Amino acid sequence: MTEFTGVKPSEFDAMAGKHTEAARRLEELAQALHSELQSAGLHTSPAARLRQLAGRVTTQAEDLRRRQKLVHELQRQKVTFGMSTAAGSFLEMPDGLEAAKGLLDGTLAGRAALNAAEGDAKALAELKKYATRTGDAEFVKAFLGTLGAQGVTRLPGSLAARLRDAGTHGDSDRLAQLSGQGKDALRMLSAALARGTDPKNPAYVGAEFLKDLVREGRAQQKAGDTKYTGYQAQALIWRAHDGKPPYSKEFMEAVGRDVIVYEYEQRKDEWAASKDLLGRMFAGAQVPVVDLAGALGLGTMLRPGTHAGNPGARASSLVDDLFQAAKSSREASHALLDQTPAGWKESVLHYLLTTRWGASRYLGDYAPFNDLLVTATTGRDETSQKLAAEMMKTVADEVRPAFGKGESGNLEIKNRETFDRFAPLSYPLARAIAANIDQVSKLLLNHAVFHQVAATDMAYALALATSHDAGFEALVRAQTEHMRAALDTVPPVGLNASNAERFGFTKADVKAFDFDGDGRVDKADIKQFLTDRTVDEARSFSHIVEIRRQVLIAQGLDDKKADESLKTMVSNAIGLLPVPGAKQVGELAAGAFGKLITTEYDKLTGAAYDEIAKQVAQQMSEHRRGLDETYRTLADNRLAVERLAEQMLATTMLNKGLLDDTNMNDRTFATGTPLTIKPFAEMSPQEYSDFLEWVRKKGGGSDVFDRFSGTFRRTSEVDDYLGLEIRSGGGK
Repeated sequence: MTEFTGVKPSEFDAMAGKHTEAARRLEELAQALHSELQSAGLHTSPAARLRQLAGRVTTQAEDLRRRQKLVHELQRQKVTFGMSTAAGSFLEMPDGLEAAKGLLDGTLAGRAALNAAEGDAKALAELKKYATRTGDAEFVKAFLGTLGAQGVTRLPGSLAARLRDAGTHGDSDRLAQLSGQGKDALRMLSAALARGTDPKNPAYVGAEFLKDLVREGRAQQKAGDTKYTGYQAQALIWRAHDGKPPYSKEFMEAVGRDVIVYEYEQRKDEWAASKDLLGRMFAGAQVPVVDLAGALGLGTMLRPGTHAGNPGARASSLVDDLFQAAKSSREASHALLDQTPAGWKESVLHYLLTTRWGASRYLGDYAPFNDLLVTATTGRDETSQKLAAEMMKTVADEVRPAFGKGESGNLEIKNRETFDRFAPLSYPLARAIAANIDQVSKLLLNHAVFHQVAATDMAYALALATSHDAGFEALVRAQTEHMRAALDTVPPVGLNASNAERFGFTKADVKAFDFDGDGRVDKADIKQFLTDRTVDEARSFSHIVEIRRQVLIAQGLDDKKADESLKTMVSNAIGLLPVPGAKQVGELAAGAFGKLITTEYDKLTGAAYDEIAKQVAQQMSEHRRGLDETYRTLADNRLAVERLAEQMLATTMLNKGLLDDTNMNDRTFATGTPLTIKPFAEMSPQEYSDFLEWVRKKGGGSDVFDRFSGTFRRTSEVDDYLGLEIRSGGGK
């Protein structure tokens, strides 16, 4: 807490008065002295120095008067921290004026919140005046200190009870007013609670407050005739969170983890009964513990960001509300998911994906959990990757029984109920795989494992992930970035021992790349290395795209239609840019890439593939050139990916100097003297197509592209992993 100074109120008043009087007298003396010195013809500098002293004393006096005013207001509002000693009674006064203002306003806001919890309508309106103060640490500490964990819990409980009463009596005006004021109050309370329970925040109120929240959360509460548990009321605060600032990992460790365990304890017997045939007849669906708005039939009337809604709208569970609070921070999401509670045989993540999944489906409130999964599994840190792998393995095991081989030899959905059961997880699963897209190639090429995930597990995880349109797009974008990064490892023409370090390579690399052993990496060496990398990446692309095609077939959809997102990627030539941080080696490359290679883009070096893909997509959408018109004739996703591959191969060959000595006479994309390549941003679609044709015919790109296409269209690996009988060429 901010340092305090102890003062006796009467002496403080006297000191403020004497400073004010001294300042006035010094100013008068300075004026008189100046007049006397000037009349005597003497230098007036002594008067100037005295006036400076008067100014300093005046400033001090003004500061003391502001403090005096705050002291009087603190006393009037009984916002004081006093102490009695042998020398008399003292008042503890914050050293900073802003701290004192925060103490005053935070206390008044806390009192207004307590009064609002007692049903005071004016107090609820009064509370809104302080909504902008939640960024002030002293305000938050005083606010939460006045409320206490009990007050934090009681306020949303009271709001919900009063809303139900207004609805019961058909008072629409009161209902609308309470809904609006209630949302504002909950949003303010959530922001304050996030700051006050974060040890890294200056507003932190201590670990004991977190323990009090847990105690109040598990306790039975009452507002009028309405009885509820504290967590049901606190959940309304979590649901109101907008992510700024995020809740801390300490909050999730203390409160969040207990909420997960609490709901399980409350529902485990009912959920166990609902899983057998007899239980389903009598116990019914897997019902979660709903928050207080759900228990009272208030729908979304206390949920910021939504309309008042219908009181009979579907509820939200307290666990889903917790996900809303946790999803804004990777640290918080990890604290919630990466642990196994005492006495449990499964991790929290596994529990949420299996044991509790029926409760999530009961309410259909998937967004908070899906957002939480995306936050928790798309980082490049060890915990994110561990959680991503656990998610892939768990979902693959659960969804595997949904698929089988149809009479045509293609994939078929044998158990639609199982497929539909886990379909809501398809997008976060796709994002988790996209963030770890490098693992797909490692599983396929090196027969590795990703934690507990094997290649077959990945195939079934992809079967669900690629069923989601946006998920499939994320996977293709990530694999595009992975291929561009792989192609960037190709050495430049002319690499040798003397220039290796300048180009970011070692002498050992030169030996590895120099296939003919002449001491210099020439075009033949590079094409061999480029072909090897291309074949490797084609296998991963084949896996993703063929599984997508099979899932479309299994769903009875048109597998020959190209996804619009992939058409847009091809049209925007998203494979055009080299990987961030790539060195420009080819003489023609710098002019061709022009301003598309920017400092901001290169800052992405080392980021996750899905994050790079997102940023590249944004750049290309802003570019809006539409270089490749052939997307209009694309018939399926294979053609789209092959077009992307052609773009990436052309980019690599240009960047690595393979095209520098190639004749460009009579080419529409060539300009200047000597001839060079136009910047891509200035090319027309026709000029860009001419460039691609030139790379294929003159640069030797056709051979490399044919190797990509042949590998890409070979689907036998997918056949093996999914147990299918796909004819060569993808069954076309």
